[in-house]
Amino acid sequence: MNFSLASEQLLEDVANKKGSLRILLVSARYSPYVGGTETHVHEVGRRMKAAGHDVTVLTTDPSKKLPTTEERDGLPVRRVAAYPADKDYYFAPGLYSIITQGHWDVVHLQGYHTLVAPLTMLAAIASKTPFVVSFHSGGHSSPVRTSARGFQRLLLRPLLNQAAKLICVSQFEADFFTENLGINRDRFVVIPNGSQLPKLTTEVKPSSDTLIVSPGRLERYKGHQHAIEAFPKVLEKKPNARLRIVGTGPYDAELRQLAAASGVGDRIEIGGIAAEDRQGMAALLTQASLVVLFSEYEAHPVAVMEALSLGCSVLVTDTSGLGELARKGWVKAIPLNSTSDEVAKAILHQLDEPVNPSDITLPTWDDCARSLLNTYQGVINRLQPTG
Repeated sequence: MNFSLASEQLLEDVANKKGSLRILLVSARYSPYVGGTETHVHEVGRRMKAAGHDVTVLTTDPSKKLPTTEERDGLPVRRVAAYPADKDYYFAPGLYSIITQGHWDVVHLQGYHTLVAPLTMLAAIASKTPFVVSFHSGGHSSPVRTSARGFQRLLLRPLLNQAAKLICVSQFEADFFTENLGINRDRFVVIPNGSQLPKLTTEVKPSSDTLIVSPGRLERYKGHQHAIEAFPKVLEKKPNARLRIVGTGPYDAELRQLAAASGVGDRIEIGGIAAEDRQGMAALLTQASLVVLFSEYEAHPVAVMEALSLGCSVLVTDTSGLGELARKGWVKAIPLNSTSDEVAKAILHQLDEPVNPSDITLPTWDDCARSLLNTYQGVINRLQPTG
């Protein structure tokens, strides 16, 4: 077991408790898939494991091709089939028996968007297992699915109301769900995502080009298309600029077509970095002159936090949790409805006069894991009989 992952404080916290906890982290998606929630589960799960807890990740596999059980970076992973294979509904009835028969101390549901959420909560309630929920809220490329989110929250409210704690990654998210669910604010706790990437083991030479990185899953709502549409104007002033879109997803073909139609496709690269290749992501961001995220909705984007941890200048849209980061002075923001000319102008301004906040204290994954463990322990302590 790699105890170097766990800080001295994490290990001391475990030593001061009555023993290790049996923790089940339930997420619709997990490595080898890439995304903010997947990164969150991986980073906190392996730290909890390294600190001496019995941690298992329970996830789904719509492809039916991944191993049903394995260890990834020392973390046990169990997968069950999800249906249908070509949609992101993640109906996975196999979750129920694993949750109800596992004798867990706490079940932590990661994300509320899919059918994994009600099934997990129902199983935890049926087995009288305390459970907590992290929303990991995000947008969706489908206007129908986006408009249905309010109704979805209404349907989930009775189950969410039985959670021991509702965990949000930002103040924005806590305020949003307090208002939209009508659940008392004291039921919520804010635990931000971590930010750090691993230290590079090899030297990375500075890029000879002006590298602009747009990270995030390839979905329309993530806004990569706005960076592409603005890029011809950027190249007029910065002919050595390159745009690197980092991600995979269903919007891939459309983005490639847009890049080709822009006439500057040779300066745009689209593709993901493997979930396990944290060195690769760190190396890319180290070379970036600017990181952009023109998303319609982000609660507390891991990609932006990682960029900030490496001292990158970041440009975002002024919406949701991104606007919260802008108000803190950590990033620069532009209106969500900015034209391509306005986006290009903002990119050029950031390249010439970057915002690189150097005196900020970013949350770490150790901070996140420790706060989650304290939340679990508080939940368990309240349920234990006194006398």
